[in-house]
Order: sequence, then structure tokens, then C-alpha cells
Amino acid sequence: MHTLFLTLLIIVSLALIVIVLLQSGKSAGLSGAISGGAEQLFGKQKARGMDLVLHRITIVLAVLFFILALAIVKI
Repeated sequence: MHTLFLTLLIIVSLALIVIVLLQSGKSAGLSGAISGGAEQLFGKQKARGMDLVLHRITIVLAVLFFILALAIVKI
């Protein structure tokens, strides 16, 4: 059982790394570098399309990672 959880944890970890690297930055481009954090603070941009899908997959994989890590510690 421990080996199964450890294998799943490694797979989820690698998938989480790949998904995070696929996401675009919040301040992509030169305009984001100039405006700084004000756009994030006051702007109301919602993620759409592929960014939304990647965001949701990241949340699911992160939750799975923590659950599997806690399961390994308990075993």
C-alpha cells in the first residue's frame, strides 16, 4: 500500500510541476513590467479558456498531493 501511494505521489508531483510551468505569468510582456502590481490589485481580469483549465487542474493536483503526502505519513 505504501508503494502504491508513493508511486501516485511521484506521478502527481511531476504532473503538478508540468502544469505550473505551462501556465502563463500574470504580468506577461513589457506592459506588465511597467504597471507592476497595480493592475493585479485594481484590475478585474478573469481567467478564460486554457488559463482557467490549467488553474483548476493545478488546484486539483495540489489537493491530491497533500492528501497523498498525509496518507504516506499515516502509513
